Amino acid sequence: MFSRLKEWLFSSPPSALPRMRLGPEGNRDNPLMLQFFTWDALNQDMSWWRHFHAEIPKLAQMGFTQVWLPPPNKAAEKSGRGYDAYDLWDLGEFEHKGAIATRAREHGIDILIDAVLNHKLGADKVEKFQAIPSNPQNRLKDAGPVREIEGWTRFEYPGRNGKYSTFQWNQEHFTGVDWDHKTRERGIYRIVGSKHKGWSRHVDTELGNYDFLLGVDIDHRHPEVQKDLLAWGQWVLETTGATGFRLDAIKHMDRRFLLKFIEKTRAAPGNKRMFAVCTLKLLLPYIRAFKGETAFFDVPLHMNFNQASRQRARYDLRNVLKETVLSIKPNDAVTFVEGQSLESWVDKYFKIQAYTLILLRGPGYPCVFYGDLYPNQEGYDENTAKNLTMLIEARKKFAYGTIQDYQVDKNCIGFVRTGDSEHDGCAVLLSNKEDHVSVWVVLEDS
Repeated sequence: MFSRLKEWLFSSPPSALPRMRLGPEGNRDNPLMLQFFTWDALNQDMSWWRHFHAEIPKLAQMGFTQVWLPPPNKAAEKSGRGYDAYDLWDLGEFEHKGAIATRAREHGIDILIDAVLNHKLGADKVEKFQAIPSNPQNRLKDAGPVREIEGWTRFEYPGRNGKYSTFQWNQEHFTGVDWDHKTRERGIYRIVGSKHKGWSRHVDTELGNYDFLLGVDIDHRHPEVQKDLLAWGQWVLETTGATGFRLDAIKHMDRRFLLKFIEKTRAAPGNKRMFAVCTLKLLLPYIRAFKGETAFFDVPLHMNFNQASRQRARYDLRNVLKETVLSIKPNDAVTFVEGQSLESWVDKYFKIQAYTLILLRGPGYPCVFYGDLYPNQEGYDENTAKNLTMLIEARKKFAYGTIQDYQVDKNCIGFVRTGDSEHDGCAVLLSNKEDHVSVWVVLEDS
């Protein structure tokens, strides 16, 4: 994949990160993002929003300039995390406890919202319509004849009563559902009729066509849908004080609409440097399609970290940056070690080496995972958290200047940062020898 990407270097789209806000204007230290949640996103003593509100001063002192939060919208389930999106226009506690973004901004931290625009769940009413079951392994093939089904596709939002948006969704605004309430059968049902166009062609080609993911799949080609979602993009930034988005499930959405969503939202007053980032494994068509309007989480780099942690001393560290976004388009790369719900965990054996590379070496824009920094039930390791905290401090103080790499041998690599006019530099050595797994950081004393 990335050998093909190299062929485009001289005709590739402009880089995304230099055009976007990575933290409050005027910050002269390295920018740094934090994914402030795990999949469960639970705190024993308080709501997640209160938990974040309490941590803001500490995070600012550590050096974080952006925090990516879970979706603030109303979920279908009371215990939902927002990915089971019911109503984007109902921000619940995030809005009414109000001072979250204001407090963050006062401490020099920008807020990023996780935008779930692909699907809906938890409809208010059932509707009857014609649909064709699709083959789950190849959605371009039918698994049966057209028939009448009942689907949960009517969203009226009686609790909000038209506040912020009067738009009400019905089956015309969706491409498919995963439940026939009439027969109580689960499947993938493509809605058909005079006002339906089938699955979008501008999506990932996995499983033939990966338009449908789950729940009730939104048709982003419908003009009423576009009008509502485009209005929401501008409104939610203005209402919450957030400065950008992480866009969820983009491989399942029409690429043309997503590009329009980013461009239109960024064109609104005050949003010129709006931040946008996406997550997916197959990056090649998307880097071109989005024309430098969004950055991408460097999933190939994460997978290299995963392989290094599994192969241990058998892994050649000289290959750890190869065939990654960081190596080809570094100013499009948001680097990370853990998170993203990819189910490809990096073992603690190699986790600090991986964080050292993204935090101290540069380029790219690193994102730290909450689960590696705070105690939780999803793989927390106290020693990793302690060392990660020291690396974050080292990034803030010493990860500046040009980079000189040293490829010593398959089990030992290093690099030097020369520093700049305001910051000292550092020298770093990494090893993955079975008997001596280590990271050494030598800080330059001015």
